[in-house]
Amino acid sequence: MSGANEARSPRTNPLNGFEETVKDFWASRPRRPHSRRKVAGVAAALGDRYGIDPVVIRVALVAATVFGGFGLMFYLLGWLFFPEEHDETSGFEALLGRGHSSMSKVFTIALSIAVIPVGGWTFGGVGWFDGGGLIGFALISTCLYLLHRTRGQDNRPAPVAAFAAAAPAASGTGAFTMNSDAPTSAAAPGWDPLAADPAGWDLPEPATPADNYDYNEPSAPRPPRRRSKVGAATFGTAIIVAGVGIALGFNGIDWFSLQHIIGLTLGVLGIGLVAGAFARGGKGLIALAIPLSIAGLVLTNSTFDNFNVRGGVGDLSASPRSVAELQPVYRHAAGNIRLDLTQLPATGPISTTVSNGAGDTKVVVPANADVTFTCDTSAGSIDCLNRSSDGVGQPTISGTDNGADGPGGQQITLHVKNGVGNVEVLRG
Repeated sequence: MSGANEARSPRTNPLNGFEETVKDFWASRPRRPHSRRKVAGVAAALGDRYGIDPVVIRVALVAATVFGGFGLMFYLLGWLFFPEEHDETSGFEALLGRGHSSMSKVFTIALSIAVIPVGGWTFGGVGWFDGGGLIGFALISTCLYLLHRTRGQDNRPAPVAAFAAAAPAASGTGAFTMNSDAPTSAAAPGWDPLAADPAGWDLPEPATPADNYDYNEPSAPRPPRRRSKVGAATFGTAIIVAGVGIALGFNGIDWFSLQHIIGLTLGVLGIGLVAGAFARGGKGLIALAIPLSIAGLVLTNSTFDNFNVRGGVGDLSASPRSVAELQPVYRHAAGNIRLDLTQLPATGPISTTVSNGAGDTKVVVPANADVTFTCDTSAGSIDCLNRSSDGVGQPTISGTDNGADGPGGQQITLHVKNGVGNVEVLRG
């Protein structure tokens, strides 16, 4: 009884340092519930322990898995070391003979073996982002530490006693049981037909006020929860960051590509979700973070590196008639581009780049020009001076074509990059 009370009253033993916090976290670690679980109940266990919506934890673990891989590693470790709600200990500890767990030993061994390759993938730098596993480990560890420091005194799981099979057998009937381990003494003749010493009786404890609680009595209404402003503040900040990033991208700052803008917005949402976990708010941010995470993952893939937010929207047609009119870069966000270079005078070497986010791009070069070119599209077809490819993630096509008359014509260097759409370079 005293041990249970001490476990449920952490303020009598405050967490004065890092070591005490870690020890108390292990002693009162979350227990995986049988209900509300999706796979093993790790997210639900953390949510119950620290008063956080499990959906927030699941989103955080998925994000940690995508960006580095540690989310999956953490989930497997939680599956191994978090006991189920009615188990005496975790599956891994039961495997070492330190208590009983409902997890079978065969499954525990298989889960332990699965941790090895997942750990190698997470920390070996072969995931999607080099070093992301260590960053995810540091972030999740820090969040757990801070959560336990601030909320470790709440929702502490009740200790699970050893199973009754290990207890000594009892005998006797009626309102009491007889403890066979109690010392016996000679009883007076005729005192007790069972010849049992009253000192060995195990009488029921007196009823506590909780036992006499009338469950039919209506409970007092809970005070309304104070609505957190974390979600609204984070959403407003994310909109401002995205708007400023788009404006800077349109005004010629190359770093503010669509991928970087999404990354900055996700960073703001992530900070808001972490703050909301402590302030009990911001759950609505998940609806915005999930599609942005998917879009960011697609755009940061190496096969989709030609997207940009600079330039206009709609069809663009240009036919420069002098070197002064020729722009070094023709950049467009969305729409078709047609660039005609056949009207240029045959002067010295010229060079230009055509970049299109989404749409078809066509460049027409003079019939006898010596053209050195690179053509690239993330998704679509390429047909550049009789060299072609088609599909998603095709390699860049490059080369030199001197025309029908051979070397000696006007020298043109041409770079064409598309996000999504067809690329065509042909002679006029």
